[in-house]
Amino acid sequence: MHFQTFIPWIIGAAVIAFLVIFFSFVPLGLWISASASGVKIGLFQLIGMRIRKVNAADIVNPMIKATKAGLSIPMNKLEAHYLAKGGKINGKASVNRVVDSLIAAQRAGIPLDFERSCAIDLAGRDVLNAVQMSVNPKVIETPIIAAVAMDGIELRAKAKVTVRANIDRLVGGAGEETIIARVGEGIVTTVGSAASHKEVLENPDSISRTVLSKGLDAGTAFEILSIDIADVDVGRNVGAQLQIDQAEADKRIAQAKAEERRAMAVAQEQENIAEVQRMRARVIEAEAEVPQAISAALRDGKLGVLDYYNMKNVMSDTEMRTAIGKSAAPASESKGK
Repeated sequence: MHFQTFIPWIIGAAVIAFLVIFFSFVPLGLWISASASGVKIGLFQLIGMRIRKVNAADIVNPMIKATKAGLSIPMNKLEAHYLAKGGKINGKASVNRVVDSLIAAQRAGIPLDFERSCAIDLAGRDVLNAVQMSVNPKVIETPIIAAVAMDGIELRAKAKVTVRANIDRLVGGAGEETIIARVGEGIVTTVGSAASHKEVLENPDSISRTVLSKGLDAGTAFEILSIDIADVDVGRNVGAQLQIDQAEADKRIAQAKAEERRAMAVAQEQENIAEVQRMRARVIEAEAEVPQAISAALRDGKLGVLDYYNMKNVMSDTEMRTAIGKSAAPASESKGK
């Protein structure tokens, strides 16, 4: 009797627990919204999404949007793109961008199917932005590009490139950096081939025509519509600066060669002085041997005493004549003055 009293309470608690578990797995409000919008989805499908750790709202809401726009997209494909980590916005997985791009392409009359849109999205490109750029072209402004004409004058140009996204080349196509690099290369080539910088200043549109004719958008994800030169300024006189640098280099080379010749002359002079000193040393050495030779001649009887005194007289006479000659030379110079 006592146990039968608690049976209704146990049944009620079981029902409440079942309902809590049921509504934790089945988003009933989302199912009602989908049914009201004409999207056929079963409760077991929603339960399966919850088991596969798929946020049902990220699948059902885009499907409702696509259905209202007249697009027929299977739910399995949307869920597969979600599980492939496609359509991430701010780190959160979502297929809204893919569906929005399909709706925008349909309204703009651009041929774009679901598979290609998913491929573009998985490639890391903003497919919705690409569709919008196909309708509303984007203007890319290049940085200041310096180029030198044949007369040596530097020109600094800035260009604005109007591009339109090419849906067919979004997967595997190069981005905006390639467009900017190619336009910069074309500007440098065009200015560098000009005979004078005045020609470029008089006709800046010649740069646009030349660059645009090169087909710079090949292999990129964009189609170049126009290239407009926004600004052209005259920079440095690079030719004159190069000539100055060359003259300075030639001057340094000449100075180095002159210094080399001077060093060689100094070395030669030092060598000559050393040679003179060696010769003087030999003379002094020879003069030191004279007395010894005279002594040996006297001992051997090869030189007599009278011969020795005659030799001394001759030497004294020679020294006297030399002294008289040195004293007479300044007197004659002063008399001449």
